[in-house]
Amino acid sequence: MTKRDLVVRISKETGMIQQDVYAVIQKTLDYITDGLSEGDHIEFRDFGVFEVCTRKSRVGRNPNRPDYVVQIPERRVVKFKPGKEMKRRILNSGDPAEPSA
Repeated sequence: MTKRDLVVRISKETGMIQQDVYAVIQKTLDYITDGLSEGDHIEFRDFGVFEVCTRKSRVGRNPNRPDYVVQIPERRVVKFKPGKEMKRRILNSGDPAEPSA
């Protein structure tokens, strides 16, 4: 699903015009990105948590030339931990008794 697909779907369900839906989605994503760049963790109950973690520096090797060693520097990455409701829905998504969205 793309951002465009999400905009069209929400627009159809709510009756809002697509430009307004797009603006709200984009502003939400901007605030999430801003919060993460400031080191905050972003939590949406039942959906999940986004947080910034620091990945330690490490040694990397090319599988085709294992004797060639590269030092990979420390860097910050975003991790996502799904919430209870998301986990439940994904685990049940293969269940034919429950309709998928």
